[in-house]
Amino acid sequence: MTRTSAQELIDDVLDPGSYQSWDSPPEYHDISEDYRASLARAREKSGVDESVITGEGTINGQAVAVVLSEFGFLGGSIGAATARRIIDAIHKATDQRLPLLISPSSGGTRMQEGTPAFALMVSITTAVYRHKDAHLPFMVYLRNPTTGGVMASWGSAGHITYAEPDALLGFLGPRVVELTTGRTIESHIQSGEHLAASGVIDGVIPPEQLAASVSKLMRILQAPSPRAEEEPPAAPAPGPTPPSAWESITATREDDRPGLGDLLNALGEDNFIELSGSGDGRTSQAIRIVLARMFDQPVVIIGQDRHQQPPIAQEEMGNAALRVARRGIQLAHELKIPLISVVDTPGAELSAEAETGGMAGSIARTLSELVSVDVPTVSVILGQGCGGGALAMLPADIVLAAEHGWLSPLPPEGASAIIYRDTEHAPQMMEEQGVQAAQLLAAGVIDRIVPEHDGLIEAVLAHIHKALWDLHTAPQRVGREQRMRHYEKLADRLS
Repeated sequence: MTRTSAQELIDDVLDPGSYQSWDSPPEYHDISEDYRASLARAREKSGVDESVITGEGTINGQAVAVVLSEFGFLGGSIGAATARRIIDAIHKATDQRLPLLISPSSGGTRMQEGTPAFALMVSITTAVYRHKDAHLPFMVYLRNPTTGGVMASWGSAGHITYAEPDALLGFLGPRVVELTTGRTIESHIQSGEHLAASGVIDGVIPPEQLAASVSKLMRILQAPSPRAEEEPPAAPAPGPTPPSAWESITATREDDRPGLGDLLNALGEDNFIELSGSGDGRTSQAIRIVLARMFDQPVVIIGQDRHQQPPIAQEEMGNAALRVARRGIQLAHELKIPLISVVDTPGAELSAEAETGGMAGSIARTLSELVSVDVPTVSVILGQGCGGGALAMLPADIVLAAEHGWLSPLPPEGASAIIYRDTEHAPQMMEEQGVQAAQLLAAGVIDRIVPEHDGLIEAVLAHIHKALWDLHTAPQRVGREQRMRHYEKLADRLS
């Protein structure tokens, strides 16, 4: 495995000549002569004065703060002086409102300083969350190797996290695990590639591609320009004759009906970054999460992808999918940017595994977080809105529904089976249950209908644009209290 030095990363990522160091000479106070000699040898060997260097530079002209480990200095280990340097740099980045790129390469705590140095991982994490509390981007690039307390604290706190190819990444290195437990870990388990596939990190990219990835992320997350706050063009109105409920259900079950993928493609790949999973070891294509730039402003999109779910594909919308959605909700909160939720599902997973994993609780937690999140929210019933899996992602400040969109407690055939003990009454049941968009609008469940006659995706984007503008210009409509009042009034209205 190769090791990329801190200086090599500066050369690969920052604009030439733009790096400015923030570091002052480290202070060690009362340490042993052996330790002092080790530090001197480390300085001579690595060419740096500590295991982390910090500063600022630009990437394609965009200012960014950097905190970079140097493994050549005592294995990138973290002592008191190192921690102080990291904390000071993060605080400075926060004060200057700079996005932060950190790149660990470390075995963890410096053994010469013992438990006090270990406890400083908490102090570093506190600084990280002050930066996040300022709603500033926090990006992590894990280099070979990163293990121990570093991986278990600030190395795993990114809004988005990448790793260099073939990096060894884990809670503890394989040799320590084997000597401590007597068990071995297969080498691929602690690779960046495996962690990306498992939904722990968001991808693996070589150092020479990191600049482009970070630049794209910072561009997507830039604050809206004044032009973006101008009133958008009028969103198209629905036609005069609403379809029947069964016509809508039949239309949304067509394999070629546009879905989430078409919506993302309409944005253009330069305008969104898809995250790999939940960030804590779960993945699902049934719900996807992206950071996107729409209408010259950043948003988080959490969307149900019907084309990845049965009967078209094999990805059930289970607990992992809803955990992915909740990562997106948290990301919108931390970055303080609007959240777009796309509902389009034939239903949540029905299996013993889903029940054992607490599917009902997953739905409840997702509902709760959507009701409570402190950013503008827009949800879109793009097509099928079946059962609790759809309900989980419905609450929002403004709820839109495509003309053929529908929302039902059960699959139509299931509702028929409960009442009539057959499936032939499904069309009649759907008319009676008020599932179609026009009926949902009349009941106050949704706020607006998106017409489909001139192109579904274009109309959805126009209505999202209008909804975001409405929420921007009427901030009193946004937030937990407003949503709670809305759904309390809905209960009064329907009871």
